[in-house]
Amino acid sequence: MDTPTLSDLLDVLGGSSVRAVTAPAGLGVTVGEVLLHDADAPLPAAPGAVLLAVGVRAPDAGPLVRAAAAAGMAAVVVRGAPEQPELVTKAEQAGIALLTVDEDAAWHRVHLLLSAAAGAGAGGAPTPGGDLFALADAVAAAVGGATAIEDPRQRILAYSTVPGQAVDEDRRNGILGLQVPDSPENAEQYRALFAADVPLRLPALDADNLPRIAVAVRAGGETLGSLWVVDDGGLAPDAEDALAQGASTAALLLLRARAAQELARHLGGDLLRRVLDGTVDPAGAAHRLGLGAGTEPVRVAAFVPAGASTAPDVERTALRLLDLVRLQCEARYGRHACVLVDGVVYALLPAAGERGAARHKRLAQDIVERAGQALRTPVRAGLGALVPGLARAADSRDDADLVLRCLSAELPVALVDDVQARVTLLRLGELLGGRRELTEGAWVRVRAYDAEHGTDYARTVMAWLEAGCDMAGAAKRLAVHPNTCRYRLRQARDQIGLDLDAPDERLVLWLTARLDSA
Repeated sequence: MDTPTLSDLLDVLGGSSVRAVTAPAGLGVTVGEVLLHDADAPLPAAPGAVLLAVGVRAPDAGPLVRAAAAAGMAAVVVRGAPEQPELVTKAEQAGIALLTVDEDAAWHRVHLLLSAAAGAGAGGAPTPGGDLFALADAVAAAVGGATAIEDPRQRILAYSTVPGQAVDEDRRNGILGLQVPDSPENAEQYRALFAADVPLRLPALDADNLPRIAVAVRAGGETLGSLWVVDDGGLAPDAEDALAQGASTAALLLLRARAAQELARHLGGDLLRRVLDGTVDPAGAAHRLGLGAGTEPVRVAAFVPAGASTAPDVERTALRLLDLVRLQCEARYGRHACVLVDGVVYALLPAAGERGAARHKRLAQDIVERAGQALRTPVRAGLGALVPGLARAADSRDDADLVLRCLSAELPVALVDDVQARVTLLRLGELLGGRRELTEGAWVRVRAYDAEHGTDYARTVMAWLEAGCDMAGAAKRLAVHPNTCRYRLRQARDQIGLDLDAPDERLVLWLTARLDSA
């Protein structure tokens, strides 16, 4: 595993409240563990460590900064350092990096962020499963029976491997599939277990299995899972007490696992946001997002709720949409990067073979349908172009944003190729929007004349141009007689001064009209 650097740390945390004030040795210095300062204990020798100056005000942090530098640490984190130029000078003289956090930042959250970022910067990830397996072994040794830790859906998260302990068929099958075998008898035992506040002794379900002792794992009234121990008749006398203690530890580990997962999603979302903005190194971002070298083709999909009205409703609906999009994408692609930016949910879709475009569109249609039912509001999805790697993801995001502007109730999902003409006009409008020719040209004069005189020359001219300058075709589009159409065009020539005979003039008139309607 590569050792992360201070630059990696800050890159992963990008949009958070942790910022570098000074780094005399550069941002390439390697970093190790994240330590909390303890005023009652001597500062340890910890090369590469990042020290959080807990309980030390920035104006008084000079001695701590010097001591941390002497201990070989890589950085000290204080509150409000930019407002303390003397402290910055001391850090530079000591040769140690100085980081700052907001004045109201909670130190435990800063510690969690930096610790997780250090793992992400090294390509690592939290491994709560390892702790759960160790706990399962510890409980099995204390209670005297083979132990399993489950989530509320009866999926086995960890199991003990203490030699010599009895197992049965349910234990073997559960470990093989990491899922408790389903049966009506099992369901009844789980109902009884989750209704109880203490460990329960449960009878064997059949002749091939042994009894169990089990306890629910809870935190703050929420059921996080359960612990199960095979009872072969030789359990320890204090088995219930030991199991209850194990449940308390399991609750802490499961809560930590949940926090680590949420933090990983937060960091991944923040990293994807910068990928879509084009403000991060694509190779490093690809590594942290689990996308290899980041050179495989990708497509950005954008999802937006179209029915919420008030601000709280919009925010609440967008957050629920983020969860739904992430769930559907993870079901198809595994670990997945999704992010909510300004009310729009973006997902990074990997290439899906020769028929990738069709598969991506089907995924988007499925999400739109499911989300619309779940949120009780219409959802629309625009898919950008497939681009050659993460370095071009921002281009695909731009496409997806433009596609969203082309969608309607009749067309809730589209690839950029489906609406390419409309997207091209929108791009031209963005490029030429400030040009004087578009604000003072012939089309503007037609619109102004119609507004002042109540005429319908603009629509007539547009129908004629889109009919290939065919009078009968224009009349059919307008549902009027050809003579009516001919009269209006003649009046437009005479009253407004339109030159409809020159091909170049007609082209410019049509283009400015289309850009105006885009």
